[in-house]
Amino acid sequence: MLRILGLDPGSRLTGYGIIDVRGVRSSYVDSGCIRTPDGEFAARLCAIHAGLSEIIAHWQPQEMAIEQVFLHHNPTSALKLGHARGVALLAAAQAGLPITEYMPAVIKQAVVGTGRGTKEQVQHMVTALLKLPRKPQADAADALAVALCHGARLLTRSRLAEAGGGR
Repeated sequence: MLRILGLDPGSRLTGYGIIDVRGVRSSYVDSGCIRTPDGEFAARLCAIHAGLSEIIAHWQPQEMAIEQVFLHHNPTSALKLGHARGVALLAAAQAGLPITEYMPAVIKQAVVGTGRGTKEQVQHMVTALLKLPRKPQADAADALAVALCHGARLLTRSRLAEAGGGR
């Protein structure tokens, strides 16, 4: 069994999702959002780091997958997102977690079947794939999608290694 933490970083709201992967089966463990306080940006970054460190300590994931930065039309927003990702990466690195990054289109392709899936489609598919009783919040669903994408990629790599090892 492999426990994966997926992250959808943001400076105001950072979504997280944790799944367990056993072979081809993925099961839901936990998800939610780290909400940062209004006020100074540095205090929001501290809240992301503290919240994520607490989640890692509690759930003990073995790997983390995170959404890569995509281009923003607003450079200030892109910089703030980069800072939020930085403290999230720091918390994972301090915990010794291997970190893998995925582009948003790759995550959507893995979960929805198209790289241009909508937030609603991601929520729907995450709910269906993990057999959840209700749709998670959009940011938590995005984080669960990151974790599912990573689990699927690891399974594919494992199968390819097994196929290549039999020659």
